[in-house]
Amino acid sequence: MYIRKKYLNKLISKKRNGMVKIITGIRRCGKSVLLFNLFYDHLLEEGVSDENIIKIKLDERINIKLRNPNTLCEYVKEYIYSKKEKFYLFIDEIQMIEYINVEGVNSKIGIYEVLNELNSYENLDVYVTESNSKMLSSDIATEFRGRGDVVMVHPLSYEEFFEAYKGDKQNAWNQYTMFGGMPYLLNLTSEEEKSEYLKRLLEKVYISDVIERNGVKKDSLVLGEILDILASSVGSLTSPTKLSNTYKSKTKQNISTNTIFRYINYFEDSFLIRKARRFVINGKGYIDSPAKYYFEDIGLRNARLDFKEQDLTHIMESVIYNELIIRGFNVDIGIIEHFYNNAEGKRERTFLEIDFICNKGFNRFYIQSAYAIPDAEKRNQEIRGFKKIHDSYQKIVVVREDIIPWRDENGILYIGIEKFLLDSSLVN
Repeated sequence: MYIRKKYLNKLISKKRNGMVKIITGIRRCGKSVLLFNLFYDHLLEEGVSDENIIKIKLDERINIKLRNPNTLCEYVKEYIYSKKEKFYLFIDEIQMIEYINVEGVNSKIGIYEVLNELNSYENLDVYVTESNSKMLSSDIATEFRGRGDVVMVHPLSYEEFFEAYKGDKQNAWNQYTMFGGMPYLLNLTSEEEKSEYLKRLLEKVYISDVIERNGVKKDSLVLGEILDILASSVGSLTSPTKLSNTYKSKTKQNISTNTIFRYINYFEDSFLIRKARRFVINGKGYIDSPAKYYFEDIGLRNARLDFKEQDLTHIMESVIYNELIIRGFNVDIGIIEHFYNNAEGKRERTFLEIDFICNKGFNRFYIQSAYAIPDAEKRNQEIRGFKKIHDSYQKIVVVREDIIPWRDENGILYIGIEKFLLDSSLVN
């Protein structure tokens, strides 16, 4: 079992801080292992008795009754009642708690009421996992009265994958960009096993979960078609209108932009994809549409397309985007409004694109993903946008080739992708 040190240390640092610890992220990325194995072992090593750790997995048949909020609260309360020692409560898949009506009152009891009550017990430290981006993490300030603390877990970063990979290290990049970083893949050896695992994961876990959670069973084929189009256009600007036109071109059928917008939200809620908005650097404002969409894991994107569309340029761009998210950056697509005189001397406007604007606190970086820079013309093309940015924040060009990092006359850093991914101190 691979030790997710970064996430384990985050949990340890939040221990007994008076808040509900919410471990969230795409399903099968290692949330349950982090809590029920790694953090559990840490508590035992710290001298906590196994009897003082309450473990509840709501997706197991034996715990179906505990999905009732009243039953769950009474179960935990009885376990710790009148005891002075400290307890730890682990609840897996907290989104499975049911909502029930309160008799005589126009109100319901559900997840938030349960967690706020459990968190009020002074001798109880509460940890939960969930797989819906909008169910808990977006309601920290309101429903949890500011007493929720989120730990976002992702599939393996390239650095984690490289550390755990048992094959030829020279082949690590090829394996990662083909099959991605879902942790269970480390247990599989053949490429056939890996591809079949990812396809099953998509159909039996993620897509089935989206269909069941949002009640779109009758439109499951359409849902799949939209996901296919998103997978093919990863790293490219798109919008519900563009997706609608592409869908019509492929299927000869119409689908409304509102329906597509709703389906995209479903995929985002499940953490399967993530939206990157455009930000006008010299205009200081966002453009919501079109935008770019990236899969949370590049292996899942490839599996959705049956590993047939290997656009190496956009795959590398996707890996960089996910790495920046893992490192805790808010990531936007950069746009620079640029005016120039055309061949006829008329003033025209164009937009130059910067692949990524990366913000964390007061820190900012600009990053351009360039699979190859074979000559000076290509290099000038890649850094054209950088030259129009008049601030002192670091500007980086990431290339596929393994090169010694160097800076040009403009102060722009050039670095190979594997060096960039394996040395987080360069951008952190």
